[in-house]
Amino acid sequence: MAKSTGPLNPKTTSYEFSGIPGVLGVTFGLPLVCVVLNQMIRRDYFIVGAFSNFDVAELWNHIKPLKWYLTNRELWTYYLAWFGGLALFDVVLPGRTMEGVELRDGTKLPYKINGLALTSTLLATLCIRWQLTNGEMPELQYLYNNQTDLCIIVIIFSFIMSLFLYGASFIPLANKNGHGTRERVLSVSGNSKNIVYDWFIGRELNPRLGPLDLKMFCELRPGLLLWFLINVACLHHYYLQTGKVNNAILFVTLAEGFYIFDGVLNEEGVLTMMDITTDGFGYMLAFGDLALVPFTYTLQARYLTVSPINLSRPYLAFLVATMSLGYYIFHSANKQKSDFRHGKLPHLKSIDTKRGTKLLCDGWWGMSQHMNYFGDWLISLSWCLATGFQTPLTYYYSLYFATLLIHRQKRDEHLCKIKYGDDWQRYESKVPYKIVPYVY
Repeated sequence: MAKSTGPLNPKTTSYEFSGIPGVLGVTFGLPLVCVVLNQMIRRDYFIVGAFSNFDVAELWNHIKPLKWYLTNRELWTYYLAWFGGLALFDVVLPGRTMEGVELRDGTKLPYKINGLALTSTLLATLCIRWQLTNGEMPELQYLYNNQTDLCIIVIIFSFIMSLFLYGASFIPLANKNGHGTRERVLSVSGNSKNIVYDWFIGRELNPRLGPLDLKMFCELRPGLLLWFLINVACLHHYYLQTGKVNNAILFVTLAEGFYIFDGVLNEEGVLTMMDITTDGFGYMLAFGDLALVPFTYTLQARYLTVSPINLSRPYLAFLVATMSLGYYIFHSANKQKSDFRHGKLPHLKSIDTKRGTKLLCDGWWGMSQHMNYFGDWLISLSWCLATGFQTPLTYYYSLYFATLLIHRQKRDEHLCKIKYGDDWQRYESKVPYKIVPYVY
């Protein structure tokens, strides 16, 4: 039975990203950025202190015609085996079942939580392959040597997948009893009736293939774990070339690996995040999850492979301390909000809203509206600082992440103003800072 008396899928009345021009700019601009960054991170672009040998023509060196990528069976087999294998593991590996938030039709979708089983399987596979190949690991070498080409393959895959998602969103779902059909729950932002905009933002809220929730799967599996695998491939390549391990690239691989697996092992946390509860699954998230994350968040490891630096012990300790502080803020702020939602922290101050819910304005959440974002950004900064100060390229992640977090904050603020009305103004008067206390 529907939760509200209004329409299940109200029409979207406002556009994000400045409408169609912004959507088209992101659709074609960010893939271009992805490819350019992958090309620029190569050794032949670096001279300490400046891009003095920068050549625009070199950006397209080794880039093949589109037809080559569309018909390359080897690259497609490599990536589809990765994507399909993870999807299979996600379905068959054991785990516990949790319910997501209540949808507008009054239902709650089940989610299998099996990050521990999946992580164990992946790490065990890497260890077995290391033993079987005497450390050669040809799969990792292939990944290292074909990163730009694979990046383009994944961009194309994201585009095709989002077309499939858009088309499937118009097919009614079968009722659980097998009789008749029911309307799919659409995203509040992706039902504008404009084909391009809805395809980009994502029309359906929770598209599924059988038991596989495609949005949550793509959020936590193929792109996130490929980020880790590319870092490992960079570390492995450096070891094969030099016979030793550089402490800067080791720190980046271990630190980012810890962050990645922390997300996978605590995957139930995403069930209440905006990506899952509010956003549709279209090109925006598909491209971001599958292509942008693994092929731009790995710039630090890729740079340190071709331009290694040795970190002093005091500087390494500083990086560990910075990441630890960021992680502490990020983790404890998220835990505090989760505990509050489950009634475990009744002593914390909050605002009662007309909707019958409470807005937390105490503890971490009395310091800023998104204190967890600040902690998350500090973590990203520690990784970039590990690359030194020879090039701005390796600081892309921290700069992009700051932009992403500010954009998310503004989106969340817009939705909360609509959702809570005057109660949100009361909340803002008590918690005026958005992310960084006393700054923003």
